Amino acid sequence: MLPTTPPAPLRHPRASREVRLGDVMVAYEFKRSHRRSIGFSVGPDGLAVRAPRWAALRDVDAALQSKSTWIMRKLHEARARHARQATQATEWRDGAQLPYLGQTLTVRLDPAFGGVAGGAELTSVDPAHLLLRISLAHGATPQQVRDRVQAWLLQQARQLFQARLDHFAPLLGVQWQRLSLSNVATRWGSASANGSIRLNWRLLHFSPAVVDYVVVHELSHLRVMDHSPRFWQTVAAVVPDYLALRQQLKTEVAPGWG
Repeated sequence: MLPTTPPAPLRHPRASREVRLGDVMVAYEFKRSHRRSIGFSVGPDGLAVRAPRWAALRDVDAALQSKSTWIMRKLHEARARHARQATQATEWRDGAQLPYLGQTLTVRLDPAFGGVAGGAELTSVDPAHLLLRISLAHGATPQQVRDRVQAWLLQQARQLFQARLDHFAPLLGVQWQRLSLSNVATRWGSASANGSIRLNWRLLHFSPAVVDYVVVHELSHLRVMDHSPRFWQTVAAVVPDYLALRQQLKTEVAPGWG
């Protein structure tokens, strides 16, 4: 499972417990589960902690303190990422621009394209710029523009992801069974032992190489379901530069969609 690194405040909206990490009070969501160890995650809302039903609260507190450096780093990184993302908010109108597979995509409202399948047509302006004509009047609302662009991106995502899954699965000696698209703020992808793959359609905002890394990452889980050294060796056998691509995924900011 491949996580994103979304923004996170220091107070989770569903916080049920608090802990002081250094000089900072962090309010976090706490849940019991059937897991065998205490786990932490930094999601879009903040810090979440999952613990076995048998774990004492003092053990949870001790685990939080032992991981305090990592937790605070992730929370502050997420806040900084949120600040960067806020400066890249898309204005959904004629001329809106967004990153698309390593290029810049410009949205052009053009009701003359009403007969085109899906009401959208992609053309190339130059090697680095693409133009997406969508069949909407110039008076269309931001929500209408956003929905039409998103519908087109979902189509493109499914086609691209299926093609890349089919390309890499034989190289890894695995078979995938079903593809689902997601927009989950905390995950770029996930894989199930039954061959189901879930990929975040917002990956289209990154370069094709990053998309391929995520596809290989999830397919590799069909061979190794954890993140052990054996798993990363499996990834590296197909994507040798996965470390650099993984870093891109962590540091580059994709437009927010709400």
